[in-house]
Amino acid sequence: MNALQRFQPVLLAVLRIVTAYLFLLHGTAKFFEFPISMGGAPQGIFFAAGVLEIVGGILLILGLFTRPTAFILSGQMAVAYFMAHAAEAPLFPIANHGESAVLFCFVFLYIAAAGAGSWALDHAFGKNK
Repeated sequence: MNALQRFQPVLLAVLRIVTAYLFLLHGTAKFFEFPISMGGAPQGIFFAAGVLEIVGGILLILGLFTRPTAFILSGQMAVAYFMAHAAEAPLFPIANHGESAVLFCFVFLYIAAAGAGSWALDHAFGKNK
């Protein structure tokens, strides 16, 4: 048995919480210009993205409805990559500034498959299946 395997549930929770916090900051930047401004009030698809970033980020930090939330956010990031970044050098995210969208997409996909880990409200409400 790998010596780090006993820490897997805790490290999964840390991955979920840190990733969700970083994702939440994208939404707060869009809506509240905090911690930076992203160009004023979001409209259209950017409004929907901001709502998903804030609501989804909070749900994942809490570990509530983790699997469906992470799956939806993974899809959002896939759409974001192909709509906003892939037109320019689709196979080279570093060239089209889409690295964060790709990383969020695959981390969320992993969380959707693996679950919340420790420290999740899903456990309290019997959603850990």
